[in-house]
Amino acid sequence: MVMKLNGKSPITFDDEEKVMFFRDVSPGPHETQLCFRLIHFWEAWNPLKKTLIGLEMLLIDEQGTVIQRFISPGHTERYLSKMKPGLVYKFNNFYGSSNKSVYRVSDQAMMVSFSWNSDLSVLEDSPTPFDEDRFRFHSLEDFRTNCDRKGDLYDVVGHMKLVNGQSLIGTPVLDEVEIARARHLLVHVQSHDGPVMKLYLWDQAARDFCKKFKSYENTPTVLLVTTVNTKSLGGTLALTSMSSSRVFMDYDVQPTIDYFGWLGSNPQSAERVNAEVVTKRETLTIGEIFSYVKQGSTKEAFFECMATIDDVVHGSTWYYISCSGCNTKATKGPTSLMCSKYGKVNISGVAQYRAQISVYDNSEQAVFVLLGDAGYELTGRHASELVSSYFEANGNQGVTQEVPVPEALISTIGQKNKFCVKVTKHNLERKSRSLTVTKILPLDTPPATESSEGNHNTETSEETFETGTNVCEASKISVDSAEGRKRTCDIDEMGKAKRPNCGN
Repeated sequence: MVMKLNGKSPITFDDEEKVMFFRDVSPGPHETQLCFRLIHFWEAWNPLKKTLIGLEMLLIDEQGTVIQRFISPGHTERYLSKMKPGLVYKFNNFYGSSNKSVYRVSDQAMMVSFSWNSDLSVLEDSPTPFDEDRFRFHSLEDFRTNCDRKGDLYDVVGHMKLVNGQSLIGTPVLDEVEIARARHLLVHVQSHDGPVMKLYLWDQAARDFCKKFKSYENTPTVLLVTTVNTKSLGGTLALTSMSSSRVFMDYDVQPTIDYFGWLGSNPQSAERVNAEVVTKRETLTIGEIFSYVKQGSTKEAFFECMATIDDVVHGSTWYYISCSGCNTKATKGPTSLMCSKYGKVNISGVAQYRAQISVYDNSEQAVFVLLGDAGYELTGRHASELVSSYFEANGNQGVTQEVPVPEALISTIGQKNKFCVKVTKHNLERKSRSLTVTKILPLDTPPATESSEGNHNTETSEETFETGTNVCEASKISVDSAEGRKRTCDIDEMGKAKRPNCGN
């Protein structure tokens, strides 16, 4: 066996096959061999068309160079069963191409792709060592420079503070149901002496976080998330997970171990997360919340409020039809629904909650607006499920009319609940008196923490966050049948809500 680790000279094993290093990959086909450890792989999806683009991988060679690799959908089935993160492989015959400029997860200018005659196999008993992983840590200035550009996806490590998001469970105990429902988590992360940043974990990254969090005997302190997308949300720097993101905690990998050690000698740093960013979510009466608005504050805030539901507000719809791809309100075109955000036509419409309920306590009466998961948490039924059930029960009758207020909502009248409400800029600017409900809390829930700057996940304009793949996943339940989708598309979103004589 002959090996040369400097320059561009290839190394050769006993079988005399030429082995190339990642740094030497050039454009075009290569009839040679690559040896590497598979760090991670993930599916790349088109967020608008909902189609699989291919499979992407992160690889590291014996020199510690990290490169991306791509498998087109046509080759995925052939190689997927062979792939397991952590194993060392040899790869014969490949095609070199320029690394993509969007959502890059490696610094190399080139990437490798499978070709028709490629061959992938596990390299048993490798004679040379391969690093387990390699991370891309950058300065805060690099994050700011890359903000909203959809460019390089860097890794972030720091000590964390949980904050209640749309589906975040803010207690150390997470049950299986809560883990399965977790779609959006908000965590505050501070890296060394830098400012605290908001980290939004979506979908699989959120579920992975929950599972890891639950597996720890003691509450974890350090968090490392790889390949995060830097975005400007609400005018502040925020980090969002991607499909390529991975989650590590405390002693999982060397960087978290190192940070844990640093944090132990700098305990004052951990206190800054609580002192500067996270404030206790106060429990106020409706009257006290209105007093906060009248004080002229310009700061959006979250409060908990105990109130009794008095009625479902008449003269307003209890749902809206959203684009199934991005959750924004769909518009009715000449023959089909259109996505108002991306301009896509012939989209599938999904019903989402926008129910207004009248509530009261001992101090005041108010109108609360239930959006998204808050409606599901109150009724136990998804809006799309209720709309679909109505059409199934009524056949073709009234398909162009607004679906009446369902019994699932009406039956909540008289219930006393603990609401998490958000005072939005529309309230502070006196454009709206209605308060947005972001979550329904159990009556015995202890006080949680919330960012006083606001969780921008639920807006009164029905605009939602983009996920790591540029869209927020729509409601998990939609009108499944083609006939049901047609009926949903034919609904006039601006129609009046009708209160039924009998429930759905």
